[in-house]
Amino acid sequence: MEQQIVLTVNGREQVVRVPLTRSLLDLLREDLGLTGTKKGCETGDCGACTVHLDGEPVNACLVFAFDVQGRRVTTVEGLPGLVPGGEAPAGPAEGLHPLQTAFIAAGAIQCGYCTSGMLMAAAALLAENPQPTEAEVREYLSGNLCRCTGYARIVDAVQAAARTLLSR
Repeated sequence: MEQQIVLTVNGREQVVRVPLTRSLLDLLREDLGLTGTKKGCETGDCGACTVHLDGEPVNACLVFAFDVQGRRVTTVEGLPGLVPGGEAPAGPAEGLHPLQTAFIAAGAIQCGYCTSGMLMAAAALLAENPQPTEAEVREYLSGNLCRCTGYARIVDAVQAAARTLLSR
């Protein structure tokens, strides 16, 4: 059984027919070709599939696609266009978001599998708290697992991006 849904993804309206059992993660990856959102544990434990749903971070593997009817989803592909405050993508944007630039500069990307989820969680954190302490960054990102970096460079990158965003 399928259901037609209408949602906005990265500032663009999408109309798709999905099986009632399809997750938002699979909708994004398989139906819309947005493969930046990674499939990790599929149980909500790793954070690799973090996206924003109406401006709030969620694990896309835990959300049924039919539950996003009429809602706004932002994926890592839409991160460069995310407006301050984390509301909605401002539309297609050229270049990188300050978080992406900071992750590159800090060497916070190794294998890259966790990166999109980390970026989306960090964007949500900075929308809530534009000047997080190291402890606040670590706490907020605790639901996003990384097996490569040891987190220090990720925390440094988030704080560097916070400084960049504040100076704008």
